[in-house]
Amino acid sequence: MTALWTAAEAAAATGGRTSGNWTARGVSIDTRTICPGDLFVALKDIRDGHDFVAGALEKGAAAALVSRRPEGVAKDVPLLEVQDVLAGLEALGRAGRARCSGRVVAITGSAGKTSTKEMLRDVLSGQGRTLVAEASYNNHWGVPLTLARMPADTEYAVIEVGMNAPKEIAPLAKLARPHVALITTVAPAHLAAFESIGGIAAEKADIFQGLEAGGTAIFNGDIEQPALGIVEKAAQACGGPVRRFGTAEGCDYRLKDLKMTEWTSVVRAAGPGGQPLLFKIGAPGRHFAMNALAVLAVVDALGLDADVAASDFGRWAPPAGRGTRETIVLDIVEDDMTIDLIDDAFNANPASMAVALEVLAACRPVDGIGRVSRGRRIAVLGDMLELGERELDLHAQIARLPWIEGIEQIHCVGPRMEALWNALPGSKRGVHVGAAEDLTGRVHTLVDAGDVVLVKGSKGSRVSSVVDAIRKLGHRRSRQEEGAD
Repeated sequence: MTALWTAAEAAAATGGRTSGNWTARGVSIDTRTICPGDLFVALKDIRDGHDFVAGALEKGAAAALVSRRPEGVAKDVPLLEVQDVLAGLEALGRAGRARCSGRVVAITGSAGKTSTKEMLRDVLSGQGRTLVAEASYNNHWGVPLTLARMPADTEYAVIEVGMNAPKEIAPLAKLARPHVALITTVAPAHLAAFESIGGIAAEKADIFQGLEAGGTAIFNGDIEQPALGIVEKAAQACGGPVRRFGTAEGCDYRLKDLKMTEWTSVVRAAGPGGQPLLFKIGAPGRHFAMNALAVLAVVDALGLDADVAASDFGRWAPPAGRGTRETIVLDIVEDDMTIDLIDDAFNANPASMAVALEVLAACRPVDGIGRVSRGRRIAVLGDMLELGERELDLHAQIARLPWIEGIEQIHCVGPRMEALWNALPGSKRGVHVGAAEDLTGRVHTLVDAGDVVLVKGSKGSRVSSVVDAIRKLGHRRSRQEEGAD
């Protein structure tokens, strides 16, 4: 692998003082996943990264970015010393972006950021050397880390930009300097830090502040007012092309029809000028169809082949914890004794909860193979966090979604989800527990062969432990064994 940073380049970028003539092939902030040849960045979070410098060097780190010489580290070890480690990482990211002549895409939104980013990974990787943000590295250290990892010959880069509070997106967007900026949607999320949905819209729209001159602004045309007006005004103020996607009149990429099967979504849409579009996505879900239209808008803005991109959607599958579909075989002899599990336990807000329940309602359980004669659609829903003063009402409102009618039983996890449990019809109420751990030991009594089970909640609700408990009831069968295409 070629060098990503030499000692001289990193020192020039950060204004730091370096020891040794080292060469780094990567950049890491975590000694658990560090690779030999990485530059270790000693960030301070819950723990001080300086405490892990010795371990990083023992694992083969090329050097460490530090603000002081850590205790227990020899004087001759390779270090890059700066006044502030986070500021040093930002400077390294800024230099990484400046030396790259490739095209950069920045994504934000209340839901769908990561799934859209992963769709772009699959699409762009087939059309050039592509760098995509790892996991959900979308905050004040994640964005500069991604940029610092960007090789100079990168042709396409996809940067995810998130926020938890006001005034976080603009600095990150200006650091990334995208040629295309995309807002997947604006919905109630992080309301604990904002007074209204308008405040969230304004913060999301700040991603357009980072656009390069002539850059393209893309946003969801189905965003509700007044948020839509805020986003649209910010997009138009940039002076470059503006593209909309959604179901509304006037959207450049407009969803016309969606048919969901057990494993796929078949999308009929119209592109710019009414151009007919027909393609398949390798996962069921209206939200994935909308993400795909956003990706096509990005592809168009980059001047790439939209037909090739559309064909790539058929092979795409959602990342772990974000709507992943899998089959759990309960009996080693009778392989038709199965549960279909939808793992959407990474995050949740009212918008993403609604689309996940729509997917569940469209699924087909299998009758006559379990203890219960009829297969069921079952939801295990954990608390949606950071929703502010309206959090209980927003949880209760889930009971009014039209797709609730098609779901046989809903189990609720967490104190906020008690509001939903109370609002549900008695026939649909499963159990309510205060914590996910109270449910994991009894999942075998709540699900049965033939059931389709959705598990969804904010990461802090820990409902991912329920996913793990369901998996332990049997063994996973691959999508290829299912015969999905």
